[in-house]
Amino acid sequence: MQAPLPGRPTLLVLDADPPPRLGRLTGRARIVHTDAAGLAGRLPEADVLLVWDFTSHAVREAWPGDGPRPRWVHTASAGVDHLMCPELAASDTVVTNARGIFDQPIAEYVAALVLAAAKDLPRTLDLQRERTWRHRESRRVAGTRACVVGSGPIGRAIARTLGALDVTTALVGRAARSCVHGPEDLDRLLSRADWVIAAAPLTERTYGMFDARRFGVMQPSAFFVNIGRGQLVDEEALAEALRRRWIAGAALDVFTAEPLPADSPLWELEGLIVSPHMSGDTVGWRDELGHQFVELYERWALGRSLVNVVDKKRGYVPGH
Repeated sequence: MQAPLPGRPTLLVLDADPPPRLGRLTGRARIVHTDAAGLAGRLPEADVLLVWDFTSHAVREAWPGDGPRPRWVHTASAGVDHLMCPELAASDTVVTNARGIFDQPIAEYVAALVLAAAKDLPRTLDLQRERTWRHRESRRVAGTRACVVGSGPIGRAIARTLGALDVTTALVGRAARSCVHGPEDLDRLLSRADWVIAAAPLTERTYGMFDARRFGVMQPSAFFVNIGRGQLVDEEALAEALRRRWIAGAALDVFTAEPLPADSPLWELEGLIVSPHMSGDTVGWRDELGHQFVELYERWALGRSLVNVVDKKRGYVPGH
């Protein structure tokens, strides 16, 4: 990549609360903080942009303006759909993401949801609140089958973790390769899966991929989990599938609209577990994100090649 500018490069941070800890860069970078409203005015002066507020669409909106643009953009998230626009995709700017931070935490969260569903834990808690003693039988997890849609680091971590529970897991990716199925196998795998996990990046090809037809392909005993992006799922189709008992249950950690509106019918939909986009957020995760960025910045400052470089046209880091 192009060598960084001499002197102290300007690092622009699109802030969120709490802000990143960048003490190691003191004296090595001119650090400027901005909110979404001030981003467009600050972009021309920046050499590097850190998108700390990874829920904001401000980059996508501000990037097409006039003037120079940062030569490197890093987002403190695995997905990049919130910042990509045609102008950024066509530019020479390098985009990197937080690949590696969320893999195992999300895999553990998925495993917890699978176990909770199999052992009927939500109903157990409801009955406890009602002071009702009701014996039931639960499902065995070992020996079941899972289909994980998304073969990147998060999908692979989910497959490994479910494998420890003796769940046979099939990974589905953008194209078939060793140990990964292609899209042409997806319907067949869905029809046999006890657990279906959406872990794909949001792209033109994956937008709305879990629709009424796909839920209709699944077994009536299947449990669906989305920890990828809300827009992977047609939420109305999922709600209808649960009402009609086309599938046994579902858990959503991501939604088309976030925060999920208080009047959304999803809150009270029987068979659905709702969580507030927290599957990858474990204690200390923000410090890990900040540390990762500082290490990347130090590579960049030395003129070394960056890791976690996103293919801007595909929308994810290739090679996995």
